[in-house]
Amino acid sequence: MAYEVLARKWRPQLFTDVVGQDHVTQTLKNAIETDRVAHAYLFVGPRGTGKTSTARILAKALNCQKGPTPVPCGVCDSCREIMAGNCLDVLEFDAASNTGVDYIRDLRDTVSYAPARGPFKIYIIDEVHMLSPGAFNALLKTLEEPPRHVKFVFATTEPQKVPATIISRCQRFDLRRISARDIVQRLAEIAQAEQVDIDADALLAIARGAEGGLRDAESALDQLIAFRGKKIQESDVLSVFGLVARRTLESLAEAVLKGEALQALRIVAELDRAGKDIQRLVQELIEHFRNILICSYAGENITGLDITETQLDTLYAQAKLTDPARILRIVEVLTETDGRLRYTLSKRTLFEMALVRCSRAAVVVTLEQILEQLQSLQRGGPGPAMMVTEAKASFAPAAASQPPARAPIRDEPAKAVAASRAAPTVDDSDPIVKLSRNWHEIVEKVGHVASLAKTYLLDAKPLRLVGNHVTIGFDPEFAASKDKINQIPRGPRAVQRAISDTLQREVTVDFMVLDAKSTLPGDFKMQSVTESPSTEADAPPAAPLPPEPPKTGAAKNRQEWVNNPLVRKTLEMFNGGIVDIRE
Repeated sequence: MAYEVLARKWRPQLFTDVVGQDHVTQTLKNAIETDRVAHAYLFVGPRGTGKTSTARILAKALNCQKGPTPVPCGVCDSCREIMAGNCLDVLEFDAASNTGVDYIRDLRDTVSYAPARGPFKIYIIDEVHMLSPGAFNALLKTLEEPPRHVKFVFATTEPQKVPATIISRCQRFDLRRISARDIVQRLAEIAQAEQVDIDADALLAIARGAEGGLRDAESALDQLIAFRGKKIQESDVLSVFGLVARRTLESLAEAVLKGEALQALRIVAELDRAGKDIQRLVQELIEHFRNILICSYAGENITGLDITETQLDTLYAQAKLTDPARILRIVEVLTETDGRLRYTLSKRTLFEMALVRCSRAAVVVTLEQILEQLQSLQRGGPGPAMMVTEAKASFAPAAASQPPARAPIRDEPAKAVAASRAAPTVDDSDPIVKLSRNWHEIVEKVGHVASLAKTYLLDAKPLRLVGNHVTIGFDPEFAASKDKINQIPRGPRAVQRAISDTLQREVTVDFMVLDAKSTLPGDFKMQSVTESPSTEADAPPAAPLPPEPPKTGAAKNRQEWVNNPLVRKTLEMFNGGIVDIRE
């Protein structure tokens, strides 16, 4: 006798055998018991969640010789024929192979015939969304008023492609993805019955890879039995299906949260040598940080996470390493990287750069902390302690000499007029400042017109505005982006239109690549400090201030600001210098 795969051998035969779909099976059982079975059902859900199996169980329940009954006997001729797929009264079709209107016309001509054995003639149409518009139209009248002995059961993975006129004539049931716990429990039952010794970590790894589909999990277990025999461990699952071990994923997340970028890159290098899928790794990392974020907000009252108790303890421990705002930033960076991985040739490089950004985001000072310190200084207090970790330290060689710290500014007598002044602020009316602050919105506007141009603009910055001409700059490592954006048919025009709308005047735009010695204009540096403190937190200390000229004119004005106690404290705290002064 030919071998029968586990997915078929252990296919549900009763409503109670269907895993994780109690809201569907309970409704159908009650409908059968109360004689309220509808003439048409639509089962919606991802692959491997039990749509077709539920349809066959419903057919057995209606045509069982002891029924209609919510618990078919499984031994009568009708039940056995339905289980074998050769029952004359239960016709199962694949709409993907029979999409035309002629197929539906033939079906419409046969519905009037009485069933051969049971009380009902049942039509099961799988992947119904594949039917053509003409086929759907031909089915409408029959579906609305079928004969009393006819029942329709439709199954689809893409309900949005089914016309509303069809859906409105059916009772719709949405089958959910099966939880990892339910999949592990079901696989354990199958393994015990098949006399297979498989550890709990291996079952959990299979459930992770199945992504909510029980049939996928059963097929994976079948493949592992053929690969390893009757004793299966987690390492076997990881090697066969290219998955990443849960402990490795947790170690990578911990390195990111601690700002240990070098350790994170080492883990990625090991995974890349092992042939792991970078795209899938990013997606699993996003889910892991999402779980950490939920633990940060929910605390001990957490519900709804599809994880084990051991994993939950790890999530709580990692959630204490940083605050939710930083975790949210990490999720944003990884989500952006997941979208860009589809269009890049070097996935590992892009992922490594994302991990470095995440490591910096997890440890650098936030804008809220800067504002809190400035407000404390204005009140005359010392300000709360600020947790600042130099993420770049993990990259520096042990023997490398550290740059000298900036010499503290001399304590000179403060003039009365300087002490009464407030700290200078960036002028919002400055066009280049306005472009810098609205750069994200400008990139999004460009993406609506030329989506590919948006990808390249993420690596660019507005440099200067001379008259009505705007220059957009790219760092040297993104020089290729500058050439590619000019090759996009509507790219440059979309950038020009978005910038013109932001400045509310017509401008022209060009793109340039900065050389290694180029520096951004002072206005843009001031804006970078205001909006993105993480960038400046990782920058090397600025050069010492030049010797002061005679105190006349602008130099005298600068000296007044230097002598301002509030300004002096701010400069010392952030190891900065005065770039420009505007009255």
